[in-house]
Amino acid sequence: MRVRWKASILTSVTYFIVILFIFPAIWMLLTGLKTERAAYSSTPSLLFKPTLTQFALAWHSNFLFYLGHSVTASLVSTAIAIVLGIPAAYAMVFHLPKKASKNMLFFVLSTRFMPFAAIIVPLYIIFLHLHLLDTLQSLIIVYTAMNVPLIIWMARSYFMDLPVGIIEAARIDGCTPYQTLLRVAVPLSSSGLTASALLAIIFSWNDFFFAVNLTFTKSTTLPIMMSSFMSSESLFLAKVSALGVLIGVVPIVLGLYAQRHIVRGLTAGAVK
Repeated sequence: MRVRWKASILTSVTYFIVILFIFPAIWMLLTGLKTERAAYSSTPSLLFKPTLTQFALAWHSNFLFYLGHSVTASLVSTAIAIVLGIPAAYAMVFHLPKKASKNMLFFVLSTRFMPFAAIIVPLYIIFLHLHLLDTLQSLIIVYTAMNVPLIIWMARSYFMDLPVGIIEAARIDGCTPYQTLLRVAVPLSSSGLTASALLAIIFSWNDFFFAVNLTFTKSTTLPIMMSSFMSSESLFLAKVSALGVLIGVVPIVLGLYAQRHIVRGLTAGAVK
């Protein structure tokens, strides 16, 4: 009886925490289904006549233009980060001494220690001289540099969990380092690498700081589109909420589609 009582309390607390975390998203969805007048009401109400007008307005505000830029920058930068990061992580685990591997990992991660605000001016000047301002290339370069340390860090931890005997057996069978990586290491770590790629996509998808500073009109992304609905004179609360729901669809769908890989990948190595 006491065990059931504790289990009930734990279940209730868990549901409360879950509701607490998803409540902002639910409220954003409800706000997006309201009119602007209802959204600005001083007494918020859950009883209202829903409308898709705000979603239609957000969709017809050149949504596909911004969507294409976000998708391109996120996917291309993540693909390049994977191509660069996975071989680097593999080499750090199986081809470098332990001390050298740790030093290399610290050096790679140290590139993320500096605040983004401290590097934006040098980046702006470099891209200005290279004529890359307001281009997708500038965002792809920045997002790739931002995601490579993440890919290396996570992929390294997954490769360290692989049995050394399997790698040595592949070498004995005549596999080259690249063949061992592609035919043995990557398939065995596919869940973890999938989780790493999804996190990289989400980080790039949600970026606002670099996009607002390096793009202006030609290559702006969805977070910049959302900021265009806000000004010192007005805030289209319902429209912003509807747009937020549309922007959140992609990472949510990716997470639901690959949740098995995310859970298995993020917990890989937790239990030996």
